[in-house]
Order: sequence, then structure tokens, then C-alpha cells
Amino acid sequence: MNPVVLIPGMMCDARMWGSIPAALHPRRVINAIPDDADSIPALADAILRRSPPRFALAGLSMGGIVAMEIVARAPERVERLALLSTNPRAELPEMQARRQPQIDRALSGELASVMGDDMIPNYLAPHPDPAPILDLCMDMALTLGPQVFARQSRALRDRADRQAALASFTGPALVLAGTEDRLCPRDRHDLMHRLMPQSRLVMIPGAGHLPPLEKPDETTAALHRWLED
Repeated sequence: MNPVVLIPGMMCDARMWGSIPAALHPRRVINAIPDDADSIPALADAILRRSPPRFALAGLSMGGIVAMEIVARAPERVERLALLSTNPRAELPEMQARRQPQIDRALSGELASVMGDDMIPNYLAPHPDPAPILDLCMDMALTLGPQVFARQSRALRDRADRQAALASFTGPALVLAGTEDRLCPRDRHDLMHRLMPQSRLVMIPGAGHLPPLEKPDETTAALHRWLED
């Protein structure tokens, strides 16, 4: 039974997956944090160096973008692929233009305000008590720090389109998103599902950009089914 490599989203660590790693037992889980390079190819190469010869691969948001790069570079090593809350396209020019001012602010000591003003408010669907998840998101970001923010921002800004890599992937696949995701809306996931017609598309009602934290039971069920395909 091959292990599962989990890659979290931007400025997130293994805590972003919540209860999911324990729920995937007896599969061994490897948490791969994309924090040590400023390009998607370099991040993918670093994870490949630290990973076993063959593995199941799941990534959320930026983690999904790195996962698609891994598929482009070493498809023979990926047993199956799960893409959550992510986007196979290159970054749009208007988003690229926002990156450097955010990097400058983060490196000048304003990481908390960048996260609190520009990013975290877009993460969740309406929730009766969002504070625990929002506080966790801020703590993960501050733990990783401004240098990681700068590296990840540059990597996302300069990423390549990876639609062709998905179209060539033939293993079992899951495409999952929240119905209320404002950062990676439904059309991106429909596109990935079309590129991988063998994939299962799961839309989770009442979840935004972070289904593992917002709707953990539904997300875990979808991942279990993906691992059994």
C-alpha cells in the first residue's frame, strides 16, 4: 500500500488537513510543506526527492498546483491524484500584479495584516463560528513567516499552465471543491474534471476554500473513496 503525500495550501502547514491524516490509516501519510523554494518546479523537485518511489498524491490550492507540477515531471511515480480547491491555469496578469506589493508588505513586518486583510477573509463559506478556523489560518501563516510568504508568492505568480499534464494523467483521480469557494470557483474544477474524464468530481455544499477544515467528514469520505478506486 503506497503512502499518501499531502501538500497543503499557501501559508498552511499540516494542520490544514485537520483530522484527515489520522483518518487515512492504515495508509502512511507524508506531509510535504512547499516552503523551501520560490518556483513551482523547484518545490515539486524538492518533494519528489523526499518522497518514496510511488505514492498517492493530494494537494489543496497551492498544494494542488505543486501536485500538478509533480504529475508533469514524474507521472510514473503518482499512483493516484486528488486535487482540492485549486486551478490548473497560469496566474492571470491582474493577480500577478498584486503579488509584489504583498511581498513587500510581508517582508516589512506586515505579514499579519496581509493575511488578515487580503487573504484569510476569502477562505471560508459563511459559518456560525468561523473564529477557530480563521485563528488557525493566521497561526499557520505566522509560524511559516514572511520569507515563506515571499517564496510562495513568487512561485504562484510565475507558475505554468498544467492542463496538458492533467490531460495525460490516467490514474484514479479526485477533483474536490466547496460550492462556496471564491478563490477557485466551480469552473476550474469542471475544467480539471474534463481534462481527466476518469476523475470523480465532488462539490461539497457549504464549504469554501478549505473543505478539510470546514467540512471534514465529507472531505474524508471523498478521500477514502478515492483511495479505494
